[in-house]
Amino acid sequence: MDLALWIAAGLLAVVALTGGVSKVFVRREKLAAAPGGEWTADAAPGFVKGLGALELLAALGLVLPAVTGIAPALVPVTAVCWVLLMVGAMITHVRHGSAAFALLNLAYLAVAAFVAWGRFGPFPA
Repeated sequence: MDLALWIAAGLLAVVALTGGVSKVFVRREKLAAAPGGEWTADAAPGFVKGLGALELLAALGLVLPAVTGIAPALVPVTAVCWVLLMVGAMITHVRHGSAAFALLNLAYLAVAAFVAWGRFGPFPA
């Protein structure tokens, strides 16, 4: 089970890193033209970059505390924060008519809930 939790946290970290890098470093116009990124056309540039920064922090928080052994309790806390972020993402995608991306966010939410459950509960990092 510990291995499954590490894999789940690692996969979420890759997703968070990819999303964060794109939101921080790719122009908003290019994001808005990409599938699933239509919502960025209506959002303030600072908001999009701020979400990207949060995703970059999440990528670090899902793995780094457990790897270093410094404050490993931050891993499940980060996973809970990811769940909340995915709720917002799902609402945003549904409002913009992207139900498929909302379902993808639901999958990410489920993986993050699994990590939070495992690391808060029977398998702390």
